[in-house]
Amino acid sequence: MEHRLANPAPLGLMGFGMTTILLNIHNAGFFPIGSMILAMGFFYGGIAQIIAGIMEFKKGNTFGLTAFTSYGLFWLTLVVLIVLPKTGLAEPAPHAFMGWYLFLWGVFTLFMYLGTREGSPVLRFVFLSLTVLFMLLAVRDWTGSETIGTIAGFEGIICGASAFYLAMAEVLHEVRGRKILPY
Repeated sequence: MEHRLANPAPLGLMGFGMTTILLNIHNAGFFPIGSMILAMGFFYGGIAQIIAGIMEFKKGNTFGLTAFTSYGLFWLTLVVLIVLPKTGLAEPAPHAFMGWYLFLWGVFTLFMYLGTREGSPVLRFVFLSLTVLFMLLAVRDWTGSETIGTIAGFEGIICGASAFYLAMAEVLHEVRGRKILPY
């Protein structure tokens, strides 16, 4: 009897994609940050991606483990960076220092992008657009430019939507046994 593991990538991609879309609707200037974005960041962007990463470990997929677990922890740290100062337990990070935080995530993502060279075009796009997003957000925080922040927001919506699309393409492929959506 064959023991087959489910593909955890759609869970991780959806956790990343939906949360990224919502946060970047905020970055684009449509809504203030609120409990909905923070809850999505904590649970779906954070915990769900960590679960997907652990499942990738079980499958022996170092790339999936590193990507999903790291980005899940990114979402948890981002939520804490936003919420902790509101509790009075810590000072907010200065914008310039947040720029370095986002820049380092951009460098990490660039190296992860290099690991997608053999992957699907949509996966490559997710990582390339995420690299651009982190760099735009870093520049926004270093310069204080609202225009760059708005551009980053729209770019982030596209990035999140590409991960959402890839997740659904993989689910439909698994359910139908053939590619329904190209990826």
